[in-house]
Amino acid sequence: MSVNTSTHILDSDIWHGRLFTGTWRDGATTTDVIEPATGKYLARIGMADAEFVAASSMAAFDAQQAWAALHYDERAAVLRRAARIAEEAFDEIADWIVRESGSTRGKAAFEAQATVKALLEASALPSRAAGEVLPSVPGRLSLARRRPLGVVGVISPFNFPLYLAMRAVAPALALGNAVVLKPDPRTAVCGGFAIARLFELAGLPAGVLQVLPGDGAAGAALTSDPHIAMIQFTGSTAAGRKVGEAAGRHLKKVSLELGGKNSLIVLDDADLDLAVANTAWGAYMHQGQICMASGRVLVQRKIYDSFLKKLVAKAQSLTVGNPVTGNVTLGPLINAAQRDHVVGLLASAQKAGARIETGGGFLDLFFEPTVLSGVTAQNPVFNEEIFGPVAVVVPFDTDEEAIALANDTEYGLSMAVITPDIGRALRIGERLRTGLLHINDQTINDDVINPFGGVGASGNGTSIGGSANWEEFTQWQWLTVKGEAPLYPI
Repeated sequence: MSVNTSTHILDSDIWHGRLFTGTWRDGATTTDVIEPATGKYLARIGMADAEFVAASSMAAFDAQQAWAALHYDERAAVLRRAARIAEEAFDEIADWIVRESGSTRGKAAFEAQATVKALLEASALPSRAAGEVLPSVPGRLSLARRRPLGVVGVISPFNFPLYLAMRAVAPALALGNAVVLKPDPRTAVCGGFAIARLFELAGLPAGVLQVLPGDGAAGAALTSDPHIAMIQFTGSTAAGRKVGEAAGRHLKKVSLELGGKNSLIVLDDADLDLAVANTAWGAYMHQGQICMASGRVLVQRKIYDSFLKKLVAKAQSLTVGNPVTGNVTLGPLINAAQRDHVVGLLASAQKAGARIETGGGFLDLFFEPTVLSGVTAQNPVFNEEIFGPVAVVVPFDTDEEAIALANDTEYGLSMAVITPDIGRALRIGERLRTGLLHINDQTINDDVINPFGGVGASGNGTSIGGSANWEEFTQWQWLTVKGEAPLYPI
């Protein structure tokens, strides 16, 4: 199948005020997408309500069986074509990520690259072995095989809008499921309509993918709809608890990838310059609006003062501004509500004894890279996820104390240890309660091929990505075959 991408794939004439259900349809309502850096109007999108979600979920359910029944190579070919189109439209997609989510150009490029890789990795799933032969009695063949779940509902966030949606959408489709995707309305173009257009141009059968931006009511409708077999949710812990509770009431499978209060542990033998560079990346990447952000920087007291001085200098050297018009390190926060959340937490932190060593100010949605010291385990910023560009630096004396401080949280997503002594780092790491662990790196790490997931308030212990995709997006079926039915003795 040849694909013509000579025109822009995200031309607003195609989707203005609409939703994607296999074709482009007017939404139940509309809302405007606003550029965080400027406050200017970017686009108008369609929004789904509960009734729209119900109709789309039924349509996806009706389309799924024919999609799953296709020859495995036909499904793989759709994924490969989508990857090729994404590569051809790379700059256009990255531009939308920058403008719609406030990402820097480098972060947007990484996200677009990861999305292409997610499509290519998913394209290999249909041709892999989907089960195993089990021991059995003579004359009976006993198999365990992986079967599609049916329709997967994906609820994706604003911070990595394209990749965090595609990492679920691509493998779910590849394994024979249909998908209803509800992207965050703030980033619905790069995090939803870009995916719709890639698969539309790649020849995905109509109805197999539905892209429905919507508010909380639309998300609630998705979790309760009888045609949805599973919910894959990425977002805040508070919202994730509601999603998990709702999905549980309806006995749906649910995958929750939630927040984190992630510790980066810097031991006393660490190279200070390397440790500061890792800290700045982990704390300030995408303005700290990442679930894996280094929310606590635990520094051994012997090097604490020197480390703090260097980190303050590093933070003061970072540029903040509109990523569309300049080469900046930090762009804007997503909206005023998130900015005010950061401001409120800083005020609470200072009231509890923290000191702002640098930063703390803002202009519109542009927030200065901030360093906090004087933080104890009783301070609100020690425990709460900030989702802003704030490095919380806490001293410790012994390795035992570092472990205790790092584990003193309801979260358990990502942790990291910096030291040239690998044995020491591994001994510490063995006792850290975390889904992701990085030795001699910071806490923000991901790759399409690795299982990704946290524990505690960071998720329900499941993983997405790599080999974990088979576990997430299929279910076991036991199949036996005999030459003829036996004559049972009753």
